[in-house]
Amino acid sequence: MQLRLTFETIIAALQQIHQESIMFKNTPFEAIAKSMTESAPKFDLGAAQEAFRPLQDNLKAWADLAQSQSAEAQATMMETVDAVKRAKDPQAAFEAFKTSSETAIALFQKNLRDSMALSVTQFHDTIDAVQKAHPAGENFAPIANGLKAAASSAESNLDAVLQSSASMVVPVTPAAKSKRAGK
Repeated sequence: MQLRLTFETIIAALQQIHQESIMFKNTPFEAIAKSMTESAPKFDLGAAQEAFRPLQDNLKAWADLAQSQSAEAQATMMETVDAVKRAKDPQAAFEAFKTSSETAIALFQKNLRDSMALSVTQFHDTIDAVQKAHPAGENFAPIANGLKAAASSAESNLDAVLQSSASMVVPVTPAAKSKRAGK
């Protein structure tokens, strides 16, 4: 009996020590609420807006690019429709579709180059911002330069592929009419 009482006393003592060793008891929600309550008076709306400005600028650049590319594609499509409407014979219609295809390929390549250029520019800006905010920016510089060089290299490689693929396009000519056998 004495042993049992001692064991129960030891467990109770350990539980008491454990309870006292916990510095504070709170849930993640309580911690967040406390942090927000303490930070609210220090909140600077102007600083927050300034922090989000690069994101807003990036999104606006993409929206502007998408809008201009959409307008170019729509104009190209309307030119094709008008050219087909004006076609008086099958050869003229064929030429209109051929021109439309060539224009579409050129527009696709231009849009891809523009998108890649915007991506690389924004990537470089982001790397510059990370380097500026990094506690040891001068030590981060070689990594930043390597990342920016890799992005620029990817852009150059894409441009080279687009140029070489443009030279591979085979011109299309209508097949010569053949006389049918028996006529």
